[in-house]
Amino acid sequence: MIGRDPLSYASRPKVKKSRTLLRISKYLWRYKLFVILALFLSIISNVLALMAPKLSGLAIDAISPGKGNVLFDKVLYYVVMIIICYVVSAVFSYLLTVIMVVLGQRITRSMRRDVFNKLTSLPVGFFDVHQAGDMISRISYDIDMVNTSLSQDFLTLFTSVITIIGAFINMVIISPVMLSVFLVTIPLSILFTLKKTKKLHPLYRKRSYALGSLNGYVEETITGQKTVKAYGTEDKFIESFDKYNSDATAACQDSDYQGTVVGPSVNLINNISISLISTFGAVIYLLGMLKLGDISAFILFSRKFAGPISEISTIFNELQSAIAAAERVFGLLDEPDETADAPDAEVLGDVCGNVEFRNVSFGYTEDTLILKNISFTASKGEQIAIVGPTGAGKTTIINLLMRFYDVNDGQIFIDGNEIRSVTRDSLRKAFTMVLQDTWLFEGTIADNISYGNGNVPLDKIKEAARTVGIDKYIESLPGGYNASVTDNGINISKGQKQLLTIARAMISDSKMLILDEATSNVDTRTEENVQRAMRKLMEDRTCFVIAHRLSTIKNADKIIVIDGGRIVECGTHKELIEAGGTYAAMHASQFM
Repeated sequence: MIGRDPLSYASRPKVKKSRTLLRISKYLWRYKLFVILALFLSIISNVLALMAPKLSGLAIDAISPGKGNVLFDKVLYYVVMIIICYVVSAVFSYLLTVIMVVLGQRITRSMRRDVFNKLTSLPVGFFDVHQAGDMISRISYDIDMVNTSLSQDFLTLFTSVITIIGAFINMVIISPVMLSVFLVTIPLSILFTLKKTKKLHPLYRKRSYALGSLNGYVEETITGQKTVKAYGTEDKFIESFDKYNSDATAACQDSDYQGTVVGPSVNLINNISISLISTFGAVIYLLGMLKLGDISAFILFSRKFAGPISEISTIFNELQSAIAAAERVFGLLDEPDETADAPDAEVLGDVCGNVEFRNVSFGYTEDTLILKNISFTASKGEQIAIVGPTGAGKTTIINLLMRFYDVNDGQIFIDGNEIRSVTRDSLRKAFTMVLQDTWLFEGTIADNISYGNGNVPLDKIKEAARTVGIDKYIESLPGGYNASVTDNGINISKGQKQLLTIARAMISDSKMLILDEATSNVDTRTEENVQRAMRKLMEDRTCFVIAHRLSTIKNADKIIVIDGGRIVECGTHKELIEAGGTYAAMHASQFM
């Protein structure tokens, strides 16, 4: 992260705004009944509000200069009608606001569900190169921006359009001559808004990516806080944070400053137009070309006409922010899923556990191979240990076996079935994994042990815990097996968490096991107990063990030594020690 440009978004492909708006509208269409109801309420509310200026003009015309020349009945009638129109319009407007809030939240829920479902379908490689904080930013901040636009901006935009059309028609009916004032001011407002909108969109894109990078950096720093403190690099991280923070602040300031200019500028143009209309109307009245009530109504309509134009300019400004956020959301939704199963893929059933790697080569990038022409076999029930220096490709073998990645060349077989010819789901269910990085979810101890194994009887859960030697610890907790686990087991030591995940593996009835440094977080005494449990666990199961502690694998049926992406040695512990090669050197470094 340090030294990475947080605004590298500029290199990303641009998405057409029209396409983004179309995709947002598809979410709206999912709730078309709400949309239709909102349109109906908006039309009725605005039509009623537009009746008031006309009624106001009629009330003024019921008053003539001179003492006693007032038709009180008419004036009172029009005043009452104006009040009724505004009250009913306000009620419909309130209902419309409620509908739009509900609609916006439902769309937000749908969008978040789609994004979360997408995250579960993405390949493992995606998460290797993308920050968790940036993903969180997209599913929270960016979707909230879209929701704000849907629940407020779209409503205001539609309402404004209806008001503008209605006010324009009424002004044409009253006096086309006075309407000529807008021939200058309206084009000026539109041109100014379009020019600013074009400039604002890239600024909002820059802001969204800057905030995503900031969130990603903060998440990364918080996760590694112990390491930061252990190495005393707080100042260095603070310095890096200041850069991300400054870039995000600058991006927000640029976009917000340019955005705030639009509303007041358009409002100024509209106020000038209303002033000109008032002056022009006074001249026309003195010439006897219009009644005072018509002029009054025209001015009121002109305000209703000009006001929404100013609102629309502000809305377009806010829409740029929402579109920029939506682009990031849809960009995630457009990421390619894990490669689909072959059309003729079969379910891997009745697994025995015979595995073969045949001339397998693989690299995470096209120009760098991690594994080079790897071949070996594992028969049913065998324990295969994979050892070698860091970066040799040990974990990569497991990634390929589980089809987290697909091989570049060669083939992998399970019970004679090439793994790309079977469904991923059935392939992965054939394995149970215990990793060095333990993972517990929020729930009870019993839920965590039985995770992924359906409804497991409590007796079986207790037996698994007793087998790995963590039963006494569990029973000492308030609630025992019903004790709650929160925040990934923050109140449980790493060793205890690893024992829980090992107990979870013991409940599984899969025919193959993968143990990636499964005992790295337990002490030597506990390790001996776990090894005894492991031996029972491994009975009649094919087991792949990645280990740095060579003491844990000396009883393996076959030890494969990987170095530089190639198999350099293969044999039993005794055979490899006698050979005096790489394995013997590794063993000597640990025990001499």
